[in-house]
Amino acid sequence: MEIIYGLLPFILVIGLLMVGVLFWAIKSGQYEDLEGSASRILMDEDDPLLPKNSKRKDEED
Repeated sequence: MEIIYGLLPFILVIGLLMVGVLFWAIKSGQYEDLEGSASRILMDEDDPLLPKNSKRKDEED
């Protein structure tokens, strides 16, 4: 039974720390753009057919 009295403050501190981290994440804007990462993963930025990624013939030699 003494172990419960020892662990209870530890669990409460960890729980309050997690709630603090959650509120910090919400306040700092971590959950603002939920669709951006989902769309960004579909974009292929290293596609050689894109004009900014295509090499000129004289650069290849």
